[in-house]
Amino acid sequence: MEYLFKYQIPCHFFIMFFLHYLSVVFKRIKRLIYNELDNFAGDENPTLFVDLILPVPIPKLFTYRVPRDMAKATKNGARVIVQFGKNRITTAVVARIHTTPPSQYQAKYVLELLDEDPLVTPYQLGLFEWMAEYYMCNIGEVMNVALPSGLKITSQSKVQYNPDFDYDQLLTDQEANLIEELKKHQSLTYDELARTASETNINPLIKALVAKRAIIIYEEVREKYKPKIAKKIKLSGRYETRENLFELLDSLEKHQKQQEIVLRYLSQVPVQVNPVANRLGADKTVFSADENLSDSALKTLLKNGVLEEFEVVVSRLSEMEAENKMGNLDIKLTPHQQAAAEQIMADFADKNIVLLHGITGSGKTEVYIDIIQKALESGTQVLFLLPEIALTTQMVVRLKKVFGEKMGIYHSKFSDNERVEVWKGIVSGQFQFVLGVRSAIFLPFDNLGLIIVDEEHESSYKQYDPAPRYHARDVAMLIAQRQGAKVLLGSATPSVETYFQALQGRYGLVRLTERFANAALPDFVLVDTKQEKKQKLMKHEFSSVLLTEMEKNLRNKEQTILFQNRRGYSPYLQCEDCNWICSCANCAVSLTYHQRAAELRCHYCGHKEAVPRTCAACGSARVRTIGFGTEKIEDLLATLLPTAKVQRMDLDTTRTKNAYQQIIKEFEDGNVDVLVGTQMISKGLDFDNVSLVGVFDADRMINFPDFRATERAFQLITQVSGRAGRRADRPGRVLIQTANPNQEILKKIVNNDYEGFYKAEIVERRDFNYPPFTRLIKLTVRHADAEIAKKSAEKLAASLVPELTQSRVLGPEAPLVERVRNKFLFDVVIKLEREKVNFKAAKMFIADRIVDLMSNKKLTGLDVVVDVDCI
Repeated sequence: MEYLFKYQIPCHFFIMFFLHYLSVVFKRIKRLIYNELDNFAGDENPTLFVDLILPVPIPKLFTYRVPRDMAKATKNGARVIVQFGKNRITTAVVARIHTTPPSQYQAKYVLELLDEDPLVTPYQLGLFEWMAEYYMCNIGEVMNVALPSGLKITSQSKVQYNPDFDYDQLLTDQEANLIEELKKHQSLTYDELARTASETNINPLIKALVAKRAIIIYEEVREKYKPKIAKKIKLSGRYETRENLFELLDSLEKHQKQQEIVLRYLSQVPVQVNPVANRLGADKTVFSADENLSDSALKTLLKNGVLEEFEVVVSRLSEMEAENKMGNLDIKLTPHQQAAAEQIMADFADKNIVLLHGITGSGKTEVYIDIIQKALESGTQVLFLLPEIALTTQMVVRLKKVFGEKMGIYHSKFSDNERVEVWKGIVSGQFQFVLGVRSAIFLPFDNLGLIIVDEEHESSYKQYDPAPRYHARDVAMLIAQRQGAKVLLGSATPSVETYFQALQGRYGLVRLTERFANAALPDFVLVDTKQEKKQKLMKHEFSSVLLTEMEKNLRNKEQTILFQNRRGYSPYLQCEDCNWICSCANCAVSLTYHQRAAELRCHYCGHKEAVPRTCAACGSARVRTIGFGTEKIEDLLATLLPTAKVQRMDLDTTRTKNAYQQIIKEFEDGNVDVLVGTQMISKGLDFDNVSLVGVFDADRMINFPDFRATERAFQLITQVSGRAGRRADRPGRVLIQTANPNQEILKKIVNNDYEGFYKAEIVERRDFNYPPFTRLIKLTVRHADAEIAKKSAEKLAASLVPELTQSRVLGPEAPLVERVRNKFLFDVVIKLEREKVNFKAAKMFIADRIVDLMSNKKLTGLDVVVDVDCI
C-alpha cells in the first residue's frame, strides 16, 4: 500500500479528504453566486426573508431566506420545511415575511413550502404569541402543542452504502458484514442496523464507517399525515350499454364464478339505471372479503379489463359520520330551560361571558343545543369544550341527533391523521361546529360566534406538562374576545373564581334550579366508618350500609356507581416486620400495586417493577398491600357480590381509542350492574337506571394539603352524586363513607348548599390572599442534585424579593413529591394582587431573574418550570 509523507497516511485517504474539501468550497461558491444573483435582481424583486416559529424551546423566531421560486407563494401561516442545526429537518410556520436579513447569522434557505393555502390562520399566530407571553414560555412550545402531530414533518436518519467506496480491505469483519447487509437494501435506519449487527449501541460502528467513507448518512423527510386511500372497482365503460352488458353476461356463462362477481357488482351499483354511478364504483372489500366469491375470478376480471381498479381518497371520519347521519332532531325545552335560554341571550346583549349555574340533572345540554342552533343560524362557528374524553362519548350521540354532519369531533384519542382531517375540515368550511376537549382551542376557527365551556370548574382544562401550562377556559375567553364571540360557561359547581366574577357583575349569571322531568335530587347518607369499624361491621373497604344498599339495587335491577379517586389496586406495599415501603427508584413516591398486571408502577415517571416476594430491607415474606384503589374495589366486589356484573372506568381501562365508548355503552345497555371509577365518572354522564352512588375515601379529598382542597371535594362529591336519581320514578341515594361525618363541608354537600360553601370559601380566600383576589405564579426549580436545587431556588426567591416584596414571594419549599424523574424539586410561589400589581411587568421581571439564574454556567442541568395561574 502506498503511503503519503512520513506520517504513514494512505494515499486514498488524502484523496478522499481533498475531494471532500473541494465539495465544501464548491457549496460556498455556489451560495455566494446565488447571493450575488439575488442582489443583482434589484429592488423590484427584493430577496424575501421569513421569521419562522420552530417547534423547539427557543425564545426568538429564526429568520430564513426564501428561494425566489417560492417567494410569490409564501404566506403567513404556511408550513415550510427547514434545516435547524446541523442535521435536523423540521416543520416551521411562517410568522412574518420581510426583506431584512438577520445581522447575527447567515440565513439558511427554506427547503420546501408545504401549503399553498395556509393551515394556520392569522388569529392563531396572534394566539400563539399571546400564550407565549402570558404563560411565560416560548412560542415554539405553543406551536408544538397546538399543531396535531400529523401536520408536522419529521426527519429520520438513514444509512446507505457509498457506491464509490472501493477499499474493502480496510473493514473489520463486523463492518464488512454490515456493509453486505446495506448492499441488500436501498437504506436502513439506525434501529434496523442495530438489529442486523446484534448491537445495542450501533453508534461506534457507524462512526467508524463514516470515517472510512464507506457509508452515507442522510435525513429522510416524512410527512406524518397520509390521506386514507380506498381501493374501488368499476365496470369497464364499454359495458355500460344494455347490449354490451348482456353480451358480457352471456360470455361468462361457462365461467360461473366470474359471472357471480359481475352480478354482485350490478346489485351494488345500478349501472343501467344510472351510468354515472358506475364511475363511482364499489368498494373492493365488498368482493375480496366475501368468502363466497372467488379471489382468482376477481383477479381474472381485472386482468381481462372487464372490471377496472382505481383508488380514491376517503375521510377517516366517514365511518363516524355514517353512524350519525341523523340530524334535525327537534329539541323541546321545558319552561325552566326556555326561560334560562332566553335570559342567556338577553345577557349576551351587554355581556360577552355568561355563567349557567344549573344543578346536576337540570338539562343544561338542552339549553346549550338551543343556543348553538341560534349561533349557527347566524352564520358563525361554534366550539363546544368538554373536560374529559369520556364525556364526548355520550355528548356526541346526543348532539349528532340534532346537528348531524355539521359537527366535528376533536380529541386526543383520535389518530394523528383523524385530527388533521378535522383541522382541514374547519379550514375548508366542512365543520361549522366542533365538539372537543382542551386541545380544541387551537383549531383554526376564524369566525367564532359562540364558545361553550361545559363543567367549567374542571381542573382537566388545565395543562400541566409540557409548556404552555395553559387553562383552556381562560384561553377560550381570550379567543372569544379577539373574534367577537360570546362565551357560555356551564357548571353545577362553578369555580370560586368564576362565581366571584358573576356576582361582581362582570359575567352574566343564569340559574337552573330544577331537575329535568321533575326528578328529585338524591338523598344523602353519611356513613361513619369509625363507628362501623368499632362495631366490626366493615367488610374490607365496604360499610354494612353500602353493601346492604347495593344488594337492594341488585334485587331491583337498578345500577350503582362507586367513586374512588385513586386508580390501581393499592397505593403501596409495606413490610409488616420492618415497615419498609417499596418506592420508585426515580421519584420520592411509593410504587402503586396493580394486581391485574402483577406489577408495581410509578404514576409520576412510569417506572415499573415486578412485585417483590420478600421485603428488600429485612427479607421477610410478610409484605402486604396498604390502602385501596379502583382495582381493589372491583376485585372485592367479586367476593362480596358474586352475582353482580362489575366494570371499572379509570385511566388503566380506557387507554384504547374506543374504550370509553364501549364501557359507557355496556353500562347504558344494562349489561353492567356496578360501575367503579375515578373522577372521570363524575363529569356530566347521564344514566337513567343509576339509583345509588357510593363515595369512598372522602376524608382524603377534603384534607389534602392544598388551598383548593375543600372546593375540589365539594365539586367532585356533588358531581358524582348527581349521577343518581335522574328519573322521577327512581329516587337516588348517595352514601358517603367518612370517619368524621360532622365536617362542615359534608353538611353543605348533603344540603346541596353551593351558596353556603361559596360564602365560607371566599372569606378564607380574601383573608389569606388567594385567587380570585390574587394571581399565582409557581416557579419549580429542578436539578439532579438536591443541594444545588435548594440553593438555586433560594437564590431565585431572594432575587425576587426586592422588587416584589417578601409578602408576595413564598418559599422555596419542597413539594409533597420532592423528587420526580431523578430531579429534586423546590417551589417558589408568587402572589400578585389583581388591583395593585402590573401583572405583565411583574412577569417580565420574573423572567429576567430566571435568565440571570440560568445563565450561571456552574448550574449545568438546572431547570426552572413556570406555571402561571397554577391550580
